[in-house]
Amino acid sequence: MATSLSLFTLSDLPADVRVPSYARSDLTPGIVHIGLGNFHRAHQAWYLHRLMDQGLAHDWAIIGAGVRPADAAARDKMLAQDCLTTLIELDPAGKSAEVTGSMIDFVPVQEGNAPLIAAMTQPAIRIVALTVTEGGYYQTGTGDFDAAHADMVHDAANPDMPRSAFGAMIAALRARRDADAGPFTCQSCDNLQGNGDILRQTIVGLARLSDAALADWIDAHCTFPNAMVDCIVPATGPSELALARDLGVADNVPVTHENFRQWVIEDAFCAGRPAWEKVGATLTNDVHAYEAMKLRCLNAGHQIIANAGEILGVETINGCMENAAINAFFHKVELTEIVPHVHAVPGMTPEAYVDLIARRFANPQIRDTTRRVAFDGSSRHPGFILPVIRDALAAGTSVCGLALVEALWARMCEGTREDGSEIAPNDPSWDTLQAAAKAAKTRPESWLDQTRIYGDLARDAVFVTAFSRWLSLINEVGTTATLTAYVANDPQID
Repeated sequence: MATSLSLFTLSDLPADVRVPSYARSDLTPGIVHIGLGNFHRAHQAWYLHRLMDQGLAHDWAIIGAGVRPADAAARDKMLAQDCLTTLIELDPAGKSAEVTGSMIDFVPVQEGNAPLIAAMTQPAIRIVALTVTEGGYYQTGTGDFDAAHADMVHDAANPDMPRSAFGAMIAALRARRDADAGPFTCQSCDNLQGNGDILRQTIVGLARLSDAALADWIDAHCTFPNAMVDCIVPATGPSELALARDLGVADNVPVTHENFRQWVIEDAFCAGRPAWEKVGATLTNDVHAYEAMKLRCLNAGHQIIANAGEILGVETINGCMENAAINAFFHKVELTEIVPHVHAVPGMTPEAYVDLIARRFANPQIRDTTRRVAFDGSSRHPGFILPVIRDALAAGTSVCGLALVEALWARMCEGTREDGSEIAPNDPSWDTLQAAAKAAKTRPESWLDQTRIYGDLARDAVFVTAFSRWLSLINEVGTTATLTAYVANDPQID
């Protein structure tokens, strides 16, 4: 029988479940983390947990936070098990479980975010970190700060009762400045190239709408380190809950993950930091090359295969890699159209990295759903695919396969698979995307008219011609035949 997870039952868990070596009573907070999803708990919280296991960083414990109504339900579940998390590593060679304890509290989720602001105002908090998804930073289609967004307009008009995480951070920084408590580091842990720079743009841009002097103080005193984060972490569902119980732990919010992690962090922390490098993180002042390799090969690679998989009804990412046509498509686009625009990093060439992620995607133990990976394409394609297309066009190299990636996304957004089943809405802008996708069935360029996504690419003749030809071919002969034609260099379409 599985043991309910709590601080009082850690000694009752099976002997092969690793538990913290440190006592919760020894920990004091140093970090507020906003966005306590599976990825954070399998990645950043794990690094800190392993550091605490070495007897270090006991004054850097995490206080969890959220700003969405759904975060309140997550808070209840976490507090019910003393903020402990069961991490289940899914290695092809076998499974293992570990309980992490680096998170010690979760602030109440309330309209106006008063409890969150109060927590961040405490001088002991030296880092405020976020995982709010790549689409959560209030950017325009050109990457600028979106001051006209309703949330930003609200927070600028109501700085003491903000709606967004960024407004809450600004309110806390105002209180700290006024109390001479000093700044904190603002740390993005999302999949965005230059994520720290983008976080600075959002925080300073929002602050400037209501208090220019505060904006200048934040810009001068806070730091915003860039970072690259990497670990494949599926969503938790009934099978993951059952897996935890099979391993002897009754955890209401367990997390499964692959047997790979990477964290590359710019060493720019205005108020100190844990010694993450002692547990495998890379601290550097040159994050960009690592970011570019990961975002362009892995994150773009997910988009290469996920849309085709959804259209063909392939439920998982490892299932996509088992599909011969999708697998061949993935490798050709990666090696011929992405790798030429990626630089090597210490110990890893782009070609070797593609081989690594192909093995990771194919891990049969990781049930990472195609639907999860395809979610929010309106943020992921501009973030991961379109920058490579722009670089390739500027260099005069092929964008044929990348244009096909975009055509597959357009076809997926029609909302039906090739077997006739429905693809449920899977993007915050689904209605707009679906309308454009349906219009593109008769006029492919209609999809590219979404200027908030494509901008100047909608006027590039090379890209537009390739995209239109691919989308027409998909509608004519189907996805598998189209992928096969691309891989075979069919002269009629390349």
